[in-house]
Amino acid sequence: MKDQAAALRSMVSAPLELEGIERDIRSSKIITVASGKGGVGKSNFTLNFALALQALGQKVLVFDADIGMANIDVLMGTSSSYNLYHLLYRQKSIREIIQLGASGLPYIAGGSGMRELFSLSDRDLEFFASQVEDIAQEMDYVIFDTGAGLSRENMKFIGAADECLIITTPEPTSITDAYALVKVMHGQENATPFRMIVNRVEDEREAERVAEKIAGVARRFLQTDIPLLGYISEDAQVVKAVKRQMPYSLAYPNAKASKDIEKLALRYLAVPATPGSGTLTGIRGFMNKWLKRTT
Repeated sequence: MKDQAAALRSMVSAPLELEGIERDIRSSKIITVASGKGGVGKSNFTLNFALALQALGQKVLVFDADIGMANIDVLMGTSSSYNLYHLLYRQKSIREIIQLGASGLPYIAGGSGMRELFSLSDRDLEFFASQVEDIAQEMDYVIFDTGAGLSRENMKFIGAADECLIITTPEPTSITDAYALVKVMHGQENATPFRMIVNRVEDEREAERVAEKIAGVARRFLQTDIPLLGYISEDAQVVKAVKRQMPYSLAYPNAKASKDIEKLALRYLAVPATPGSGTLTGIRGFMNKWLKRTT
């Protein structure tokens, strides 16, 4: 396990050449993190994954896009003075609503304003697009933590992204709901590529078994591949960190889950996703597709 992490670390020593081409430093990759059901640790994964990428030298912005249960700030024990509402109603610029959380991680709180995002006029949507593009040009990754399930809003975020990381657990209902989400999104035009993370597993074997259940059905009925990106171990330290309102990777850096998230981030940078037919070019592509799907 240590050797594998060391090998991955050496592979990401030159992050601008990860995909075999010279990377445009002004082109962010847009990632959505989704789950078929609630309670699988999606937001906790998003937060700690973003921190792990940041620790590896990447510039990351987290956008809390969970309309019903926005809680990225709660997991960090921070309070957000401003959120998306203040941007949409022109009270603040996007730079003014960005908060700095644990380890200086920049994030945008969702909460009030998320629902309004889906009923804006064309003019206001263009304003929102220009604001997001302005800040995203400075980032390597913009990660949208979406809500659980298949709401209209979640489908828009997933469908417009470069890639979707889908979180599941070994629970049968979580597996079933994760596949249902993949199935619906696969039917969309220019489908977004998925990669899978299995959370709260006993060991690597269990993660592989869970992943194969979803991937096997997807290959058989959807003719698509859902590769396993990695897994997070069941770890009592995660619960303790949540109670302390601290990211577990910072509160307990030597915990199993913390080591897993580090290895997962290393693998993410070292092994690029297989491009899908709908893969976009950074934030401009995301916003163009977003505007098309919203109007």
